[in-house]
Amino acid sequence: MDRKNLWNTYDEAHLQELEWVIGRYLTCLDLGKTERECVRITKELAEKAGYRDMKDLIKRGEPVKAGDKVYMDYAEKAVILFQAGSEPLVNGMNILGAHIDSPRIDIKQNPLYEDAEMTYLDTHYYGGIKKYQWVAMPLALHGVVIKKDGTKIDIAIGEREDEPALAITDLLPHLAYEQMEKKADKFLDAEKMDLLIGNRPAKGEEKEAVKAQILQMLDETYGIEEGDFLSAELEVVPAGRARVCGLDRSMVMAYGQDDRVCAFTSLLAMLSKKEVKRTSCCILIDKEEIGSVGASGMTSKFFENTVAEYLSLCGQYDELTLRRTLSNSKMLSSDVSAAFDPMFEEAFEKKNAAYLAHGPVFNKYTGKGGKGGSNDANAEYMAELRAVMERNNVQFQTAELGRVDLGGGGTIAYIMAAYGMEVIDSGVAVLSMHAPWEIASKADIYEAVRAYEAFLKAEF
Repeated sequence: MDRKNLWNTYDEAHLQELEWVIGRYLTCLDLGKTERECVRITKELAEKAGYRDMKDLIKRGEPVKAGDKVYMDYAEKAVILFQAGSEPLVNGMNILGAHIDSPRIDIKQNPLYEDAEMTYLDTHYYGGIKKYQWVAMPLALHGVVIKKDGTKIDIAIGEREDEPALAITDLLPHLAYEQMEKKADKFLDAEKMDLLIGNRPAKGEEKEAVKAQILQMLDETYGIEEGDFLSAELEVVPAGRARVCGLDRSMVMAYGQDDRVCAFTSLLAMLSKKEVKRTSCCILIDKEEIGSVGASGMTSKFFENTVAEYLSLCGQYDELTLRRTLSNSKMLSSDVSAAFDPMFEEAFEKKNAAYLAHGPVFNKYTGKGGKGGSNDANAEYMAELRAVMERNNVQFQTAELGRVDLGGGGTIAYIMAAYGMEVIDSGVAVLSMHAPWEIASKADIYEAVRAYEAFLKAEF
C-alpha cells in the first residue's frame, strides 16, 4: 500500500507539537541510559501528572476509583502505570508495553585488574550486539553500587565534558591482517572487550600501582572498596548526548532507542490522555534483550501480581475476575522495527518493509524462519486497529522483520498473548538497530505518540 511521507501531511501546528515532543524525548534519552534511570524518570513524570504509588495505597487500604492514576515499580527495574476507567475491569484494559533495557556492556562481579601498567574493568556484553562496534569510542559508566550496610551509591562517569571518557581499545590496522580475515562475529573476542580506566601509578606502590591509584580514587570519590563490585550493577554505554540528525534536522541519533523510543512515546501518551472508559495500562519492563527473563522481565509474575493488587484496590479482585480482565484486554507490544536501509536493501523485502517517516509500524508477526517464536496477531484485531487509527487520522504502516529465512527476532508479545488477550507488535522504525548509536525519524516518534493516544482511548 502507498503511504505518504509524514512530513508532507503536517501543518504548522503539527510541526510545533512535534518539536515539543522531540525536545522532551532528547532530554529523557540523556537522563535515562539504563533501566534504573528510566524508572526514576518515569516515576518523577508520573507523579507530576498526578499518579500515586500503589504501595502507599495498599499500606493505607485506600481504594482506587474511576479516573484515579497509580503506578507500581519493581526494584527500580520495571514500572507499571494504570489510569482507572469507568467500565468494570473485567471488560479488559488497553495496554501499552515496551522494554527499557538496551544492548550494552556490563561490568563483571570481580572486574578490577592491572596488566602492563594499565587498569581495566572486566566485562560481559548484554543483548545482541556487533562487538566490533563498541571499540575505540568514548564510553560512559552508569549504575549503582550497594555497600554491605545497604548504602546505595549512584554512578555516572563520562557524560559531562569535564568528566573523563572510558574506552575499549582496538588493534591498529597495521597489525590486524589476521584479525581482519575472521568472520564478523569472531573478529573480536568478548573476553578482550575490557574497559580501560587508568594508567597512572600511585606513588610509593611497588606492585599493581595503577590499580592502587584507581582504588584510592574510588575510595576518595565514592567511598567504594574493591569488594563492593560484588554488589554492583554497572553498565557501559556510549558517552554523549542524544543528537538531532541530518542536515534537515529530521531525525534523532542516540543510544538506546531500541526500545526507549517506544517506552517514551508510550509513557507520553499515557500521561497526556484524558478520562477513559476502558482502564489504561502502560508497562515499562526490563530484560527483553536477553529473553524477558528474571524477576523484572515480562516472564516474571510482576505484571500479573500487580494487576491482582490493582483489582483489589478497585474492590474487584477474585481469581476469575483477574483471568477475565487479562483475557479481555487489548495490547500493543510497543517495540521497534527495522527500518528499510537502501545501503543494505538485500536484507529486506520492499513491499513489506518499514520506512522512515511513514508512521508507526504494525508487525502482525515477528519470529524467525517459519514464524518461529512469533505471536502472529489475528486478522480481527488488525481490523479493529485499522479502524481506530483511521478514526483518529493516524498514519501507520505494516512490515516484517527483514527477508524470510534471513534472520528474525522477538518481543514480549507472545508472553502477553498467553493470557488470551489480543496483542500485536507496534513501534517506531529504527536504522542501525542495536548499534551504539541508532537513528529514528522525528515524524515517526511524533506519530507514534498520536497512535498510542488513540489506542488508549479506544473503546473496542
